Amino acid sequence: MCRSIKTLRPPYVQATPDDVRAAALQFVRKISGFRKPSRANEAAFLLAVDEIAASSERLLKRLVVKESGGTLLQADPRA
Repeated sequence: MCRSIKTLRPPYVQATPDDVRAAALQFVRKISGFRKPSRANEAAFLLAVDEIAASSERLLKRLVVKESGGTLLQADPRA
């Protein structure tokens, strides 16, 4: 897997939509083997980035993690 994709969940960082999209773009580049797709593949490439970013946002909102002191954190209390 891409080593440069950073952890986006608390308590490490509060991920922004830009962080999530950048990670999704990097993932799609790795999977597809294309840094930039051809015009013929651009729609599929961008759709994959959108879908992975949306799925990642849902995941981050639903995660429950422990702080170093053992306190449970929910990434987004509204999730």
